[in-house]
Amino acid sequence: MKAVLPAAARPLLEPRLPADLDAAWFAKPEEANAMIADADIAWVDMQPTELVADAIRHAGPDLKWVSTIYAGLDAFPLDTLRDNEVTLTNGAGINAVAVAEYAVMATLVAAKRFDTVLRAQDRHEWLKDAPGKIELAGTRALIIGYGTIGRMIGDRLSAFGVDVTGVTRTGRDGTITPDAWREQLGDFDWVVLAAPSTGATHAMIGHDELAAMKPSAWLINIARGDMIEDDALIAALTDGGIAGAVLDPTNPEPLPADHPLWSTPNAIVTMHLSGRSQTTMFARGAALFLENLAAFLAGKPMKNVADLDAGY
Repeated sequence: MKAVLPAAARPLLEPRLPADLDAAWFAKPEEANAMIADADIAWVDMQPTELVADAIRHAGPDLKWVSTIYAGLDAFPLDTLRDNEVTLTNGAGINAVAVAEYAVMATLVAAKRFDTVLRAQDRHEWLKDAPGKIELAGTRALIIGYGTIGRMIGDRLSAFGVDVTGVTRTGRDGTITPDAWREQLGDFDWVVLAAPSTGATHAMIGHDELAAMKPSAWLINIARGDMIEDDALIAALTDGGIAGAVLDPTNPEPLPADHPLWSTPNAIVTMHLSGRSQTTMFARGAALFLENLAAFLAGKPMKNVADLDAGY
């Protein structure tokens, strides 16, 4: 049995791989494309993520399992995997703590306008008053996408006294369903996007949704950039329709230097750094792969098996 694996993970994986597993280590996209042709297992994460889909399309008929440390699956050719009955396991949970902490940081930065404080420091200007005076206690947050990351964000915001409402497909555990959140947007001070990227979430925040939010509310996106209509957001921020937005992902990425979001009033762009703001991602990813490998070889259920129809 052959597995195509990233050379960067070799020190973490090789000592613990079964002796009879044929491990092929790639360092370049063209190596992954060639090695996957006769592979049974593939972990072919690369940047930019378009390279992942390209590699998978070079796979032969033996491919049975694709592993990734990415939580979002928008880079993967899900139709191809489904048609060839390939199992895909994702990295849900690997970056959850880091991303949740980043979302809480974004909320605090917005509440206290710490971005304004830092810019004043750059100018060597002593501010005579605090630019942000919102206390989190007593505010309300809507978290759209209450999975692993969403729940972690909710738990952490709740500790600050924020009243949290989550959105899930089923409305489980006191959350609300996807057909209910739009009519309640005006009730929240913080709207946090933490949903997986699917056809249903594309451009989910547009003119109507932004108009329904409080003028004092902030939009915080730690999910995917294509969930927001940029023109609508730029207009809402420029006209004061909402107070501000913290955008970790953008569309496209990297955001071009001349893109208007860079200079839109009260837009804070954080360059999709949330998942990278930690040092354990690869170690956790390797541990998850090894655990799933043992299950795969034993014919037992694996962790984080993606629903290719749902897209996550």
